[in-house]
Amino acid sequence: MSMIFCSNTLYSSSLSPLTPTRTNPSRFSNKRRVRAQSQSMDDHLHRKFMKFPYVSPTRRQLMVDLMSTLEDRLQSHLLPCSLPPDVRNFKNPNGSAEASIHIRSGDKSSPIDFVIGSWIHCKIPTGASLNITSISAFLNSSTKAPNFLLELIQSSPTSLVLILDLPHRKDLVLHPDYLKEYYQDTSLDSHRQSLLKLPQVKPYVSPSLFIRSAVSPTASMLQIDAEEEEKLEEILGDHVSPAAKEVLRVWLERCAAKEDEEDGIVIGEEERMALEKRDKSFRKKSVEEDLDLQFPRIFGEEVSSRVVHAIKEAFGVL
Repeated sequence: MSMIFCSNTLYSSSLSPLTPTRTNPSRFSNKRRVRAQSQSMDDHLHRKFMKFPYVSPTRRQLMVDLMSTLEDRLQSHLLPCSLPPDVRNFKNPNGSAEASIHIRSGDKSSPIDFVIGSWIHCKIPTGASLNITSISAFLNSSTKAPNFLLELIQSSPTSLVLILDLPHRKDLVLHPDYLKEYYQDTSLDSHRQSLLKLPQVKPYVSPSLFIRSAVSPTASMLQIDAEEEEKLEEILGDHVSPAAKEVLRVWLERCAAKEDEEDGIVIGEEERMALEKRDKSFRKKSVEEDLDLQFPRIFGEEVSSRVVHAIKEAFGVL
């Protein structure tokens, strides 16, 4: 996908004072036109991302609500999405897979590093479709607070996997006060416990040791198996949606709303460097475990190379 800008040709002529002159379009008008075209494309791609087109109405509404809440609450902290159009929405050569990615970096003065939302749709050999929708928010080293993660993975009309968590950024054994502040005092584990009371819900064990080591003890890593699509929709609407919105509320109010320095907690240079090292290692490993392995198989080498390079650049792990 590309944008083509048409610029006006400026003419110069030598005219006498008595000769009527015709005002040429200003270069400032031209710049405004370019900005308007760019904004129009940005709006179009954002709307396309927010459609979450391949999932059920209840799941779509949940993703839209969460992403809208994030962008609305963090609006003053976020920069516009700067990904190229052919990275924000793309397909594989035969059209059997499509994806949309939306990344907004945080302003330098804010604790937000970046927010990323995505959806991936892929037809699989069994005739079914794989649909993954996810939203993550990452903080920078001005705060030690956890990040936010929601992912829904579905390859059957009646079942899906839920991953809902505030992944920790400090060692919980070495820092028990961190465990208390962000996980015990916020009652985050109550959401996992409530969901597990449903007969259709059971724990999900990721085959990735890295993922299992990266999530917190209160993570809702669950598999939902319903006999009917309507029942799955009911569980999503009545149970998963309220839990996800409450976890996001906790993250916005307890993690993203303020920097540690504002609470009188000064992060020393050594701790800041340790946070940056851990964050970078986590993001690099995430790309290696997920995108580097899966994207070439789904989207082909050319598309995946372009997209993964842009994501690595946004993640700061090139």
